[in-house]
Amino acid sequence: MSNATPSRPVLDVWCELQCPDCRAALEDLRALRERYGEALELRLRHFPLEKHKHAYAAAQAAEEAAAQGRGWPYVEAVLGRTEALATRGEPLLVEVAGELGLDTEEMDTALIDGRHMLIVDADQAEGKAIGVTGTPTYVIGDERLDGGKSQEGLRERIEEIADRLLGR
Repeated sequence: MSNATPSRPVLDVWCELQCPDCRAALEDLRALRERYGEALELRLRHFPLEKHKHAYAAAQAAEEAAAQGRGWPYVEAVLGRTEALATRGEPLLVEVAGELGLDTEEMDTALIDGRHMLIVDADQAEGKAIGVTGTPTYVIGDERLDGGKSQEGLRERIEEIADRLLGR
């Protein structure tokens, strides 16, 4: 959702907003943001899975929320409602936008006109090219860490790599 600054390491988080495993990973992401602050850039990368009907629309909605300045709060709010997203789809995405004070008309229009499709498609293509097969998957430094099967120990591994990259 943002460009990397060369002076700090980047943690790419390949995520899908209808994925229960990604919802479970939120605690780790919050802890990493708290520990590193601005020293580590956390970057959401979209990897909507075919098995989740509303994941692609949710990825586009997250990009619109980012364009309106509330990307991560929106991502966290939608991930907190993965079950509801499965049944309510796009109306829920617009509702969450309203709860966060975003322009709901603009959100609805973005979902209709597909203005963020290229970003989502590019993320998904890049993910496939580097071997992402499920979510969440993390890429930091030159390492890819797959959290789709188990997230045990991943935060600690990410911290080890981040500390090394930051010279800590």
